[in-house]
Amino acid sequence: KLEEFLNFNQVKTSLKEAILLDYYTAGFWWAKERNFSVIQLSGFMDLLNFLLENLGDKHMTLGDNLKELGKAMAGIGEPDSERSGNLNFFSIEQAKAIIDYL
Repeated sequence: KLEEFLNFNQVKTSLKEAILLDYYTAGFWWAKERNFSVIQLSGFMDLLNFLLENLGDKHMTLGDNLKELGKAMAGIGEPDSERSGNLNFFSIEQAKAIIDYL
């Protein structure tokens, strides 16, 4: 279960944990519906976590967070690109779909 993996022990009584579980569950199923490979699914979940941490821990504005997303996804589709932020396992079409989803 995803709630066990995320170490959420109070999903039934904690609104915060319930919202976070919904956030990650929705993202997981969205990626599964697009037939992401295991590594792509893992990268997408890392990206969801990265964006959430930017909002929560770093208190970034939505605009700044979108800039960080752009930096993380820059270079996708370019052969041997070091700019892709280790997300080069996504195709350009998948990257566009991710941006649309987010």
